[in-house]
Amino acid sequence: MNHGFVRVASAIPSVRVANCEYNAAHISQLMAKADEAQAEVVCFPELSITAYTCQDLFGSQLLLDKAEMALMSIVESSRQFNVVVIVGMPVSCNDLLLNCAVVISRGKILGVVPKSYLPNYREFYEMRWFASAAQLAPTTVYLAGQTVSVDRCQLFKTPSFTFGVEICEDLWSPNPPSTMLSLAGAEVIFNLSASNDVVGKDSYLNSLLAQQSARLHCGYVYASSGYGESTQDLVFGGKAMIYENGHLLRHAERFSLEQQLLVGEIDVERMRSERRTNTTFTTSVQQTDHLAYSVVDVVQTPVVYDNFTLTRTVNAYPFVPQGSHLDERCEEIFSIQVQGLARRIEHVNCDTLVIGISGGLDSTLALLVCVKACDLLGRPRQSVVGITMPGFGTTSRTYTNATNLMKLLGITIREISIADACNQHFRDLGYDPAQHDATYENAQARERTQILMDAANQMNGIVIGTGDLSELALGWATYNGDHMSMYGVNASVPKTLVKHMVVWTAHHIADEGCREVMEDIAATPISPELLPADEQDNITQKTEDLVGPYELHDFFLYYMLRHGFAPKKIAFLAREAFDGQYDDATIQKWLRIFLRRFFQQQFKRSCLPDGPKVGSCSLSPRGDWRMPSDADAAQWLAELD
Repeated sequence: MNHGFVRVASAIPSVRVANCEYNAAHISQLMAKADEAQAEVVCFPELSITAYTCQDLFGSQLLLDKAEMALMSIVESSRQFNVVVIVGMPVSCNDLLLNCAVVISRGKILGVVPKSYLPNYREFYEMRWFASAAQLAPTTVYLAGQTVSVDRCQLFKTPSFTFGVEICEDLWSPNPPSTMLSLAGAEVIFNLSASNDVVGKDSYLNSLLAQQSARLHCGYVYASSGYGESTQDLVFGGKAMIYENGHLLRHAERFSLEQQLLVGEIDVERMRSERRTNTTFTTSVQQTDHLAYSVVDVVQTPVVYDNFTLTRTVNAYPFVPQGSHLDERCEEIFSIQVQGLARRIEHVNCDTLVIGISGGLDSTLALLVCVKACDLLGRPRQSVVGITMPGFGTTSRTYTNATNLMKLLGITIREISIADACNQHFRDLGYDPAQHDATYENAQARERTQILMDAANQMNGIVIGTGDLSELALGWATYNGDHMSMYGVNASVPKTLVKHMVVWTAHHIADEGCREVMEDIAATPISPELLPADEQDNITQKTEDLVGPYELHDFFLYYMLRHGFAPKKIAFLAREAFDGQYDDATIQKWLRIFLRRFFQQQFKRSCLPDGPKVGSCSLSPRGDWRMPSDADAAQWLAELD
């Protein structure tokens, strides 16, 4: 395995009905291409040696003999290749004719898996020709010069992963064999299929594949008959798909006149992580009779790549929905934030919501949530009290945006400068404010929080926190400063998503006139504005110059938090995702900083206020992330090196 990935292939060969020699030749061609692509396993369609639509010809001894001879040629060809091959053919066994998948590796037949569920549709009446294996006890058969096992409960274990096989209709049944195969240890399921095309069937099939691979936390490789199989009333458009945990990784071109080979990588390490942490899955595993499933060891040379790259795309922004889903997801996230806050307002029966408005991304999103929560509850917007607290680093751009946004939204506005209070504090401490160190910055953050807390007491209100998930991950917050509130509405929204949320709310949620202000806020450099501006009143303290690009940190956070990946794999994925944007040295530098800060700053996350969970990743200490505050990062940093 390479960083936990295994390369697999789904093949749609050119086929001629009942011409086994022709079919075997084209299977061998694609087998060679799969081996050249360094795939570890390649799957062909159902009954690919004879073709699926032979109908009553399956009763012909000549066809069965030719199929076995064709299998012998495929087995012989496989000797020179490292790829494991799964082909479909009719197999005569104990006076029964079975629709089978034959698993081949390096000149050896590893096993035969018969089909359990036979369709009796108008166009597919397999029971006319084949027997079901649902009640068939494990047996052996002499096939292509070898004695091999025939068993629907077989697992195949390569040096990289364990896989199982099911055939077409098996997937459509109420209890697919892949369910028990996965619980018994199969990490990837290969499906040999022959599914004709009718309107609406493709989308339904995709939903089946997505649901089954998600439910089983497995990879799913599907290969179905294509051009050449079509005959009489049936048209086979050819479908090859590779799924991973509910997500479609790759698919072939439908209705192509050419044979196709679809190659992709499945992250088996991710599947194992998902299974370990999903208690529903682990409980089901404990209830499975593993003794009923035999395991066949596959002798295969581990695939070693000189320069392993992925054919799949790694999303550089895993927290940000792509394409048409962006609007829908943003609306859902915003609704979760609003409803969570509305419930807190009703429960504590406060009169006001007090929030610090800086003119930055986080406070803008939090302010919109506050306003819409009041709208939802039928409360006047004046019960939202926005306090702008200019300090030593406040620029006219952020100040103007903050005040204009509050005016446009019709909330109560208060302005309280922190300069005098901080200077008095510095004098009390005997501190020189010209040093511009952590004391200088944190004193301002804590002064602002003190103002918000005391103003909330003054007006029977609660303080609404604005800090986001990315800041919590990095510990980029002043302890008992902006770190603290009565309810943090952005606590599980990462910075890369906050920016999209602000732009989305500007176009879909905010009142008329707010859009221009909010778009300028989204375009403003991210900064805590705790250091003085330059002579042109520009921000000098840019967060991403200091702590690193948030797009990288959010990427690191997702794969560490969601999947538990090691630093080496995270760095590999980052190189794939940000190819041409960040070089290896840059990725290594910021990943090291992320790991160091993530471990060092856990103590800040151990006492976080409540906040709505909006996605699969959250750092709440109450249910999502429980980590010792003094855990040592040494092994993670060493692994990165």
